[in-house]
Amino acid sequence: MPLQAGIVGLPNVGKSTLFNAVSNSAKAQASNYRFCTIDPNVGLVDVPDTRLQKLTELVQPQRIVPTQIEIVDIAGLVRGASKGEGLGNKFLANIREVDAIIHVIRCFEDDNILREEGAVNPISDKEIIDTELQLKDLESVEKKIQRTEKMARTDPRLKTEVEVLLRCKEHLEKGRSIRELGLVKEELPAIADLFLLTIKPVLYVANVDEASMHSGNKFSEALLKAAQAEQAEMIIMNNSIEAQIADMTQPEDKQMFMEEYGMKEPALDRLIHAAYTLLNLSTYFTAGEKEVRAWTIMKGWKAPQAAGVIHTDFEKGFIKAEVMGFDDFVALGSETACRENGKLRIEGKEYLVKDGDIMHFRFNV
Repeated sequence: MPLQAGIVGLPNVGKSTLFNAVSNSAKAQASNYRFCTIDPNVGLVDVPDTRLQKLTELVQPQRIVPTQIEIVDIAGLVRGASKGEGLGNKFLANIREVDAIIHVIRCFEDDNILREEGAVNPISDKEIIDTELQLKDLESVEKKIQRTEKMARTDPRLKTEVEVLLRCKEHLEKGRSIRELGLVKEELPAIADLFLLTIKPVLYVANVDEASMHSGNKFSEALLKAAQAEQAEMIIMNNSIEAQIADMTQPEDKQMFMEEYGMKEPALDRLIHAAYTLLNLSTYFTAGEKEVRAWTIMKGWKAPQAAGVIHTDFEKGFIKAEVMGFDDFVALGSETACRENGKLRIEGKEYLVKDGDIMHFRFNV
């Protein structure tokens, strides 16, 4: 199953409108209603990649298969969700299941769209959700501390685990998220079973009005400072316009529409790429007459793991990988030319796959 990025935010900030725009397999109902999205909507999203089109031009395959990520539209949060207010428990359970968070924040004024929290305030909106997630994590950490401290009295090996948990507790009590704590790899097992909400990476989406879609506004500027303070990324977009572009079926119509709004590309493309990066994903390609295809792997995977994405037998019986760099393939024009010019390499089990590699696997089962 593809890794998931969950779209979250307060009610009526544009979450479902954004989901409608990015999803190519599901459409969520968007309305001015507090709990419009009750059960999470899930959609598979093609990841735009110009490299795939370039390979297609050179290889001219029978079909093209882009890689995908899974986007989940989660119910709107309200203050007090950590204590079960609104759909709080359901909302938090849904967040726990995703791998990264796309946090949509309202950065526009519109008297026709309800806002229970009063005047538009993106920082306050951000803090409401941060606080609810932190409170839920604090509850989980405190429960484990109680259990682990008792066991640590007879098992000294658990002392280090308790120390990590106490650091997390102190950090959360200060109103900070666990992803900002800087835990090292060796410390993560202490909290792995808690599936903490605030350890997940976050991408902020500033949903602005039409006039601010290129330059931003005072609301998005304030949000950007807050995002930078926690070393997170932020994207400015008008969710409504993006949804209109996504609804168009003809490329010429899309192009004319974007030109009218002074757009070189949909902001959605930037969003999907940013979400892909947020999930720590990378892409390699297979290219042949039958199919040119993009495959998703985690950054840092070795060749056998990458082969396993195609089929588990490829990983089990892995022998070697034939590897060509994307730039070499494009410059020379074909696999044959790469082979003849010494640009096709034979790599073994320890090879770290690079983003954009074009690969063929030798295996034996």
